[in-house]
Amino acid sequence: MSGRTARRRVLRVMVGTDGQASSTGRADLLAAEEPLGIRVDGTALAMTMRTPGDDVELAAGFLVGEAIVTARDDIVGMQVCDGTTCGHLDHSADEIGNIVDVALAPGVAVAPGARRSFLTTSACGVCGKTSIKDIGVLPRAPLAADVTVFAPAVIASLPDRLREAQRVFSSTGGLHAAGLFTSAGELLVVREDVGRHNAVDKIVGWALLNAKLPLTGCVLLVSGRASFELVQKAVLAGIPLLAAVSAPSSLAAELADEAGLTLIGFLRGPSMNVYTGAQRVAT
Repeated sequence: MSGRTARRRVLRVMVGTDGQASSTGRADLLAAEEPLGIRVDGTALAMTMRTPGDDVELAAGFLVGEAIVTARDDIVGMQVCDGTTCGHLDHSADEIGNIVDVALAPGVAVAPGARRSFLTTSACGVCGKTSIKDIGVLPRAPLAADVTVFAPAVIASLPDRLREAQRVFSSTGGLHAAGLFTSAGELLVVREDVGRHNAVDKIVGWALLNAKLPLTGCVLLVSGRASFELVQKAVLAGIPLLAAVSAPSSLAAELADEAGLTLIGFLRGPSMNVYTGAQRVAT
């Protein structure tokens, strides 16, 4: 497994006011992207393209988002396969450090529809599902029971706090970020990845492994748009408010409304659009 960034030589081209172009060679930092395989009880479950780092959290959060696990006790062991101590002798050189093996507790099983039939890209968190029924999973307990009310001024301050906490983006400009905040605006955890769904999985995995699920009274902020998959991940993690700096999709708004999630989009400066769950926003 490589680092979170990769250095590459590029040709920097500048066009002057006279229309003439000049060029210079320089080094540039790119956000790293590599495949991560997720195995459950020794059997391949999925493969996703991600930025290396926090891989155990990513795998744990992925399992929450697939409704396979709901609590820390559902998992008895997790490890990144290194080709030796993991006990697997069939890893290629490229797989070393790029596979997380998960052992589930007795009685916890993977539903047939949960296994992905092909690679999940960094732009798609539901690729490989065989039907809409496979991806439309709602939690066992509704979010309606979470009556936390959030101050608009606090919500409006979160994008700046998230940007301040981003480390890799400032050097590459190529990563999505997700941040988890309390209702008072305290940053609990931030994660970055080339895939916005991976960044959210890393946060949910952090919460699962630290026995913090469900995330009652919390805000999940994402740096891009709010898609169906992100709404589902937030709902399954028990997060009552999902905010995005860009737009939500129509299906995301429908699922948020059905699940009792407060969905906010276009969170920029002092303004925001509240698409569902407006009762949680103190206006």
